[in-house]
This record gives sequence, C-alpha cells and structure tokens, in this order.
Amino acid sequence: MDEPTSGLDARAAAIIMRTVRNTVDTGRTVVCTIHQPSIDIFEAFDELLLMKRGGKVTYTGPLGRHSHLLIEYFESIPGVNKIKDGQNPATWMLDVTSATIEAQLGVDFAEIYANSDMYKFYQDPRLCVLYDRRNQELITELSKPTLSSQDLHFPTKYSRSIWTQCLACLWKQHWSYWRHPQYNVVRLFMTTVVGVLFGVIFWKKGQKTGQQQDVMNLMGAMYAAVMFLGGTNTSAVQTVVSVERTVFYREKAAGMYSAIPYAFAQVTIEVVYVGIQTLIYSLLIYSMIGFHWSAANFFWFYFYIFTCFAYFTLYGMMLVALTPNYEIAAVTMTFFLNFWNLFSGFMIPRTVHHL
Repeated sequence: MDEPTSGLDARAAAIIMRTVRNTVDTGRTVVCTIHQPSIDIFEAFDELLLMKRGGKVTYTGPLGRHSHLLIEYFESIPGVNKIKDGQNPATWMLDVTSATIEAQLGVDFAEIYANSDMYKFYQDPRLCVLYDRRNQELITELSKPTLSSQDLHFPTKYSRSIWTQCLACLWKQHWSYWRHPQYNVVRLFMTTVVGVLFGVIFWKKGQKTGQQQDVMNLMGAMYAAVMFLGGTNTSAVQTVVSVERTVFYREKAAGMYSAIPYAFAQVTIEVVYVGIQTLIYSLLIYSMIGFHWSAANFFWFYFYIFTCFAYFTLYGMMLVALTPNYEIAAVTMTFFLNFWNLFSGFMIPRTVHHL
C-alpha cells in the first residue's frame, strides 16, 4: 500500500489504518509506506524499514511497544538528541536522521546501521530462523486462553432492543424526509394539481348518475387519477429509497440496527405522507365532483384511494429492495405497471354471460 492515509483527516486515516491492522491480525502481511503518521498510526506497525536519500537503509527491524526499540537504537548513537515526552516517534526519527543532522554530527546513519548488531542479526539466516521460531512459540503460548478465562459473549447482536431501534430509525427517517422537500413538496404539489384538474374536468358529475355513461365517466376519472398519481409515487419513491439503501448498508454493517426496524421506519414514514397526500386529493375530488357528502361515504372514498396510493408506493420500494440498482428497478416498474393498467378491469371490463 502506497501512502493510504495521504489527503485524509485524522479520523479517516485512523479508520483506514485500523482496517489495515485488522487485516494483519488475520495472519496476512501488509507492506505499507506511510506519510507523516500520528503516534497511534505509527505504533500500529510491527516493523519499520527506514531509508535515506539514495535508497540506503538506516534502520530495519521491529518497533517494539511504544516504539521503544527504535528509540533505543537511535538514542544509542552519540550526539543524537533524546526524544521528548509526548513527542511523536515518527517525527523525532525523521528529525534526528535528516541530512542536516548527519552533516552536523559528521556521521552516516546508513553506515552506522550497516555496522550494528541489528544488521548482523538480520543478515545471519540462522539467527533469523531462531528469531522466527521464538516468535511462533510466543504466538502459540499467547493464543491459548487461561483456564479461568471465558469466551467473549454478548446476549444480543445489537446493543439496543428492537423497539429502541424502531424508534431511532423512525426519528431518523422523519428528519430525512422533512429535509427532502424536493421529494415531498413536489409530490403534494402534483397531487393538488391533478386533483384540481380532474375536479374541473368532472365538475359536479357526481350528481349525475342516471345513465350508464355517467357512471362510466366517474369510474374513468377515478381510474385515471389513481393510476397517474400511483405511477408517479412508484417512480418518485425509488430514487429516495435507492439513496437511503446505501446509508442503510453502512449503518447496518456498523451494528447500529437490523433490517426490520429500518424497513418498519421507512414504511411508516411513507404511510404518513401518503395519508396526507390522500387527504388533499380526496377533499378536492370529492367536493369538486360533487359526491354526496356523508362521513361514511367520504371515509370509504378516502380509504380506497389511500390503499391504492399506499400499494403503489410500497410497490416501488419493494422493487428497489429486490433489485441490485435503481435502473433495473425502474425498468421492472414500467413492465408491471403496464400489466396492471391493462388488466385492472377498466381497460378490459369483465364480461358477464347470461345463460
């Protein structure tokens, strides 16, 4: 890895190096160049290969706990300044081995390292084999738990109960939808426009039901409005759910909540907005078309329109959940909506045969 932390802030760099450290802990070897590491990042490394200009090695070997092996090596060189309390070992190491310090001390750190016992140790294959064998014995010894120890166990997979997860996800979805006016305001605006449009076209037609054509006109108005707004809901919700799904994958992987509370919260918040949308549409259509005003009639009118809008919206959410990306969900949506439109019972009415 070539400078994986370059251009990142301290938190992002720490996350990257924590992932690298976890990879190393699985038994893999990672060779990594690092640029201006912090103390925590520098001490995540096991061994260091330090070179000066020209490719000459000035140090190679283990860092030790809190980099004490590296510090002891350079402090043993006459004239090198001691490290200060709290100073970053990586910064101190680069400062004391710079070309300026070499010129002041009249030494060559690469030559000092070539004549050191550490260099001889790494050049002797027998010592290296012995060193590796001792490391393996130490790893084997430390890998065995003591008799009094117990396996790490958590009573639940998530830190909070399912009810707490539902409340947290619902609160999160509430603010996510509230801060997304491009979706909700446009949906309510389209509902108002379509409601007024169909109300004007079928103005007071609800009082004229004496002929079969009048009834068919009213059925056509309900069918067209529901299909138009329902299809709009299906298409619009897919983009929102597609973006939210990326956030869900990240937060679920972090162990914040499971899929059930997330789905519950997203469906609940959609149902709330669909209820508001249906109320606006029902008031406009019911009053402008001139249906008979009664609480029971209006309730049933509202109920059926609400269920239609709800299953259109949930249908769009379902397609995003079942498909790998938004594009496939959009194509699938169009395919099945055409079938719904064709076989809904209005385009091809049911034929009753009398014997």
